[in-house]
Amino acid sequence: MKKLVTLLFAAILAISMSMPVFAQESGTAEGQTQEAPKTEKHTKKMHKASKKAKKEHKAKKEKKEKKGEEAPPAQ
Repeated sequence: MKKLVTLLFAAILAISMSMPVFAQESGTAEGQTQEAPKTEKHTKKMHKASKKAKKEHKAKKEKKEKKGEEAPPAQ
């Protein structure tokens, strides 16, 4: 009886460990063509966001510099 339980446990363990491998192999074959456009869109969004953030940072910096020029020196 112990041998049967051990064999059953080993079989369940082996199947559960191999399932992610099979899922990963089938997912790459199907999803490979669909992932490329998503990645491209994501990089475009990130690039736009980066440009926007740089512009905002530059505008804040210029505003701060102008404010510093207008203020009289402190004594």
